Amino acid sequence: MMNVYCSGKGRTLAESIMGDTFLPFSKPSINPDDIHAVNEVLRSGWITTGSKSAEFEKKFCDYTDSPNAVALTSATAGMHLVLKAFGIGQGDEVITPSMTWVSTVNLITMAGATPVFADIDKDTLMMNRESVEKCLSEKVKMIIPVHFAGAPAQMDSLQKIAEKHKIAIVEDAAHALGTQYKNIKIGSQGTSIFSFHPIKNITTGEGGMLCSDDDTLIEKIQRLKFHGLGMDSFDRISHGRLPQAEVLEPGYKYNFPDILAALGISQLSRINTFNKKREALALHYLELLNEVEEIIPLKLPEEDAKHSWHLFVVRLDIGKAGMSRDQFMEDLKKNNIGTGLHFKAVHLHRYYKNNLNIAPGSLINTEWNSKRILSLPLFPDMTHKDAGRVVNVIKKVLKK
Repeated sequence: MMNVYCSGKGRTLAESIMGDTFLPFSKPSINPDDIHAVNEVLRSGWITTGSKSAEFEKKFCDYTDSPNAVALTSATAGMHLVLKAFGIGQGDEVITPSMTWVSTVNLITMAGATPVFADIDKDTLMMNRESVEKCLSEKVKMIIPVHFAGAPAQMDSLQKIAEKHKIAIVEDAAHALGTQYKNIKIGSQGTSIFSFHPIKNITTGEGGMLCSDDDTLIEKIQRLKFHGLGMDSFDRISHGRLPQAEVLEPGYKYNFPDILAALGISQLSRINTFNKKREALALHYLELLNEVEEIIPLKLPEEDAKHSWHLFVVRLDIGKAGMSRDQFMEDLKKNNIGTGLHFKAVHLHRYYKNNLNIAPGSLINTEWNSKRILSLPLFPDMTHKDAGRVVNVIKKVLKK
């Protein structure tokens, strides 16, 4: 859900100086305003959770139209807390796709529950109503759809299933800052979890945000994120933790420090610019790749949706290319083009392959994509010339 394998690491000196400079799969866009904002917090003397964290939460609510937001040390932390808050545990089942980052499934498993994988649409990489309905049982307590690569999942139909069967639904919005479904912003309704990892549309180095319109859930998350105390570590009146703070239930240490919040506030002020640049690059890629039959892009969302273009994901037609996806990625790396793998299906990782006993071929679309998927370079500081260079290298590699 929240991390990535990026090819291009461990390059030799010869590779570094060969031809064009190396184009990484992703790079955060950090400007002097970002650096100034962090420096100001460092000089203030208050660098842990405080007024900047509260300001970041407020500005995030303003951007997403969410009524509540809680900043946390990672999106993974948010998923941990929400599973805990809903009481997910031994004997429960949680429906989610296998085409996601492993953290969600790890947390479901560590809670004592069982992940149940719904297959995905072959060309959007997301669960749909039919795939989820096949997974339903009396043990299912939660559905976790993923807004993949910045495109929205079909939330209307999934919400109807959840309401009909009285199942909680939590949206993995790690890829979806700026995404809209039927002209409604992801994060404005229900419960969603965002990520600020360095490859995301904005970054705080590490970090996440949980948004929800469930006030009771937010109150519980606020407690669980900081040792189970009945109040935050920062209080505007006392400018510190009130000595009377008491543990209301055992909690964790996932509070978000001001030093990261300052970066988040600065980055969030440029999110629309970032996303417009990502969209322009993605559309340019699609135009250039239209003539490359070995490359299969994902299906674009409907007109009433907004794609935030966190990733530019394609699939390699391994039959036409005459090579595996891994070899293709390695050849691009040798030609100074970095790529990402989003994702190897979770049920194909060694631990889950050995412990979940999922029959090969039961997740046919997931497995088909897992063998062919890769992400091309996409970040705001790229140029159209960079995208053109990527496609020219792709053509060169495929002609070998």
